Amino acid sequence: MVQKVLLLGSGFVAEPVVDVLGAADGIELTVGCRTLETAQQLAKSTESKAVSVDVTNTEQFEAVLKDHDVVISLIPYIYHPAVVKSAIKLKKDVVTSSYISPALKELEPEIKKAGITVMNEIGLDPGIDHLYAVKTIDEVHKANGKIKSFVSYCGGLPAPEDSDNPLGYKFSWSSRGVLLALRNSAKYYENGELVQIKSEDLMATAKPYFIYPGYSFVCYPNRDSTAFKELYHIPEAETVIRGTLRFQGFPEFIKAFVDMGMLKDEENEIFKTEKSWRQALGEYLGVAGDSKEELIAKIDSLATWKSDEDRERILSGFGWLGFYSNDNKITPRGTPLDTLCATLEKLMQYEEKERDLVVLQHKFGIEWADGSKETRTSTLVAYGEPDGYSAMAATVGLPVAIATQMVLNKEIQGPGLLAPYSPEINDPIMEKLKTKYGIYLKEKTIA
Repeated sequence: MVQKVLLLGSGFVAEPVVDVLGAADGIELTVGCRTLETAQQLAKSTESKAVSVDVTNTEQFEAVLKDHDVVISLIPYIYHPAVVKSAIKLKKDVVTSSYISPALKELEPEIKKAGITVMNEIGLDPGIDHLYAVKTIDEVHKANGKIKSFVSYCGGLPAPEDSDNPLGYKFSWSSRGVLLALRNSAKYYENGELVQIKSEDLMATAKPYFIYPGYSFVCYPNRDSTAFKELYHIPEAETVIRGTLRFQGFPEFIKAFVDMGMLKDEENEIFKTEKSWRQALGEYLGVAGDSKEELIAKIDSLATWKSDEDRERILSGFGWLGFYSNDNKITPRGTPLDTLCATLEKLMQYEEKERDLVVLQHKFGIEWADGSKETRTSTLVAYGEPDGYSAMAATVGLPVAIATQMVLNKEIQGPGLLAPYSPEINDPIMEKLKTKYGIYLKEKTIA
């Protein structure tokens, strides 16, 4: 019997999903995007079907969904509740790579009543990170040990040789998503104490983090880590931190954006008409004159610099972005954030033959039953293939494809709202990722 899968989304990570499922025996794949041409382009490599579909048009979406067994949602997470509501109505299973949001949690009783499986959090982060966290935690607990600390950092970055811009960063997914994540507050446990970081202070908390000496990483906490005490079943843990990796210099640059109000997404008339960056910033920051020197003086009054060297580096970077120029025009998108995104997208894309880099590391502080202690790491370092998948596409898209096949085969089965927090779900996914695609974390005792 042919099983039918509807894939929503055409972003950076969709290609591996199409390649795996579109070539699989017994699966008929349909790629759905708002723009038919985009869907057709993505579907072409496997001769899969393509359709124009907009999940905000419920009637149109359900007319497409009714003919499928599973829908994969790789569109922004804010649309997942709409997808799931239609899936509940039509009794179709769902797979996403996103976190289970409060809005999805509210739908859980209806999901169970409909008897469907909604599998979430099965990309890289969240996804592969869960697989190897649960693996080690389960092993330690079975041996009557305790997890006293759990620290996990993940980053999607350009390969070092391709990190050749002032921010040391290029976009392998939505620039808006990247910048919005930098506005999050953070909450975690450290040495038994609850630590809370305000959004405006997040970048100031960044500090060096050593995984391998050859990488100049800094790290900062990511959203609410406290929930993972319960999700990972480690009530004994005194330290629980999950966060993000970037190359050194990045947080200070972003902190200057924050100080200038450039990450605000409220509508602003200044950013609704085409003008130069110098003019737009001058108006936005309230600069009396229109000279470069006056603009820099205003930025100086707003920003807090770690050092004179940092100031010089970041102000020079603003020049690279075109902030001081009367010739470099903004792409007006109505808000400071979106207008900034438009410029970053133009200047910070991967060029042909460039590679991205994904780094993920868990560090476990273990206390064994006899009182002895151990520090163990699980580490993934993956580079993109210039003529193949990016590292981000592979580490997000391939787990999604595997999980979808398992849902189709009832190897992952609800009913309910599921995520990879148990060995029963995780072990087969880990095995397939390692044996078929060479994706796994290297485990090592370091102390």
